[in-house]
Amino acid sequence: MNHIREPVVAGQFYEKDPRELRKRIEWCFKHPLGPGKLPTEKGEGFGVIISALVPHAGYIYSGPAAAHVYYALAQQEKPETVIILGPNHTGLGMPISLYAKGGWKTPLGVLEIDEEVSKILLQSEIIQEDYLAHSGEHSIEVQLPFLQYIYDSEIKIVPIAMMDQRYDTAKKVAEAIISAINKVNKKIIVLASSDMTHYEPYDVAKSKDTEVLQLIEDMNVEEFYKHVIHENLTICGYGPTMVSMMIARHFGGTGLILRYYTSGDITGDKSLVVGYASVIFGKGIIKPLKKSERIKESIVPV
Repeated sequence: MNHIREPVVAGQFYEKDPRELRKRIEWCFKHPLGPGKLPTEKGEGFGVIISALVPHAGYIYSGPAAAHVYYALAQQEKPETVIILGPNHTGLGMPISLYAKGGWKTPLGVLEIDEEVSKILLQSEIIQEDYLAHSGEHSIEVQLPFLQYIYDSEIKIVPIAMMDQRYDTAKKVAEAIISAINKVNKKIIVLASSDMTHYEPYDVAKSKDTEVLQLIEDMNVEEFYKHVIHENLTICGYGPTMVSMMIARHFGGTGLILRYYTSGDITGDKSLVVGYASVIFGKGIIKPLKKSERIKESIVPV
């Protein structure tokens, strides 16, 4: 297999030893800010997930938030392919970079690239085959051990790094992915990798993220983009987030926030924090009623 990408943040963002890495992932699932249980323990249904937003910091920080998405995915039928979009933090490579061949290695094994899907995506003028952009980028890599934990290494992946995160670009990327999904007879899930507000005081970050997460949950892509740009928000993966929303909206999905917290909730230091959110988009996903709405529903006749 050509183009085997070696892990670049193993031992930094997550453990390098396979046994310790599995222990850390289980810690994320069992954490009070996580689902509180392992994905082997079945829980409530989550409908049919089309796409999701998942954070990408070190596991001790964002891992419990990320675990909510992977717990939900574990309740679903296993996909054949996961398309993962992440922001390009390094500035290397092409504007929209597809790692089109080979595989990605983690301490838990190698995940093969879905070259059939990659070939279709490369027919789009916006997506280019490029390996430099992925050489030192962590936003996609940190998702892989979670995927391997819930699916082993039986699935294939399609990694896409977005340096160009403009609305029109996200729209073209979403259209290319939708076209690929429609052309292949495979179950495909799309993951957008992004953290929320970066390095602001706890109350400020929480206020900003709460407002923008409502736009994400409502899949209001246009207002989300305008808000990010107008307010100069520091969400690093707003391009991938828009792509995930556009794809879910195309296939008739709705959104649901599973968890939000900040690094301050983990460390106790709330002076400058980073926000982490997990959101799923899909069909049959029912948004839980707030307590006040339940009361109103019970006393107001239909």
